[in-house]
Amino acid sequence: MRVECGMQDIETLQRLESIYHSLRPVMDERMRRQWAAAEAQAYGWGGIRAVSRSTGMSPNTIAKGLLELSIRENDPTLAISIRLRKEGGGRKRQTDIDTGLLTALEYLIDPVTRGDPQSPLRWTCKSTTRLAIELSAQGHPVSASTVGRLLIADGYSLQSNRKTKEGTSHPDRDAQFEHINQTVKAFQARGQPVISVDTKKKELIGEFRNPGREWQRKGEPVEVLVHDFIDKQLGKVIPYGVYDVSANQGWVSVGIDHDTARFATQAIGRWWDKMGVTGYPQAGELLITADGGGSNGSRNRLWKVTLQDLATDLDMPISVCHFPPGTSKWNKIEHRMFSHITQNWRGQPLVSHEVVINLIAATTTQHGLTIQAELDPGVYPTGTLVTDDELAAVNLEHGDFHGDWNYRIFPARKKK
Repeated sequence: MRVECGMQDIETLQRLESIYHSLRPVMDERMRRQWAAAEAQAYGWGGIRAVSRSTGMSPNTIAKGLLELSIRENDPTLAISIRLRKEGGGRKRQTDIDTGLLTALEYLIDPVTRGDPQSPLRWTCKSTTRLAIELSAQGHPVSASTVGRLLIADGYSLQSNRKTKEGTSHPDRDAQFEHINQTVKAFQARGQPVISVDTKKKELIGEFRNPGREWQRKGEPVEVLVHDFIDKQLGKVIPYGVYDVSANQGWVSVGIDHDTARFATQAIGRWWDKMGVTGYPQAGELLITADGGGSNGSRNRLWKVTLQDLATDLDMPISVCHFPPGTSKWNKIEHRMFSHITQNWRGQPLVSHEVVINLIAATTTQHGLTIQAELDPGVYPTGTLVTDDELAAVNLEHGDFHGDWNYRIFPARKKK
């Protein structure tokens, strides 16, 4: 059918459908296909597909009608030789020949629902080819294309997995959400900074495919490497983000080594030096909302030790609220900053550190989001052990509700 359908085209298709259903009972098979062929000719370019869509007739049948019209026009005497099948003539459907075919197919495609947990395809990919092979082995000879038609007719289609199940949630999940919400509001009411932090997905640097599409001249896509093997020279980058919830501003430290707690707190310190200190000149405390795991996890000892260093450097207490396990998508930074960065660089190969930084910094939204980005060339080794004594030395105060998720760290020179 035509790529774009105007109102006139839609009205034409509706007219064809109405006429066909009115005349179908009084036309034989030959008359139907020749009428359809005549309408296709009158429609012009795309006529066969348009008439096929309106009537449900096969494009091959309409094409056959066009051939018959051509024969009639060139030599009317040959038109009478065109054979007319009896009603119900032609090759019978496979399901009419083999009445058990559809049932056998349903047992293979959905064995659990059909009560056959021992189905030979219980643990394999159910492609039309594999289904056809198994059906043939069971005495139902059929082709892969026929299997495909049967599945579509029975309401099946190719489906991907869909993330909808949350899994087991913590009993205090909702209470923690409410605690975070109230804490954030309290800080904002006092004019104190509130930030949401997290690490974005690691990205390979080089001429690699980046999901998504962008406008290019037709037939001139950006060419990238076939295989995503890491480039030893360029490596990968680790974007750690800091999102200012109140100001709708973000900071991203683009690391090139490892995603550790020290890297995370360094990124927060950079945000404060470049953006926070000017945005909150009267700040006396800082609130961080973070996921429950990763480099800024609630059980990460190094995270607390390095936050102690940061609190001392900033000379202000730092409060932390962690989201419950399995709820990272509710972290503000995910849908207010990271999602827009991903959208902005869709379809763009990240060929260098400079490209990554420029694409992040160029990310904006209609709601006023602005982001600054900077490369962090620092080295952050993994495997740093924090002893019990070192952890005990942290000037930490646990909250009254879920102290493992909610706590406050004071500068080292200020005692509780």
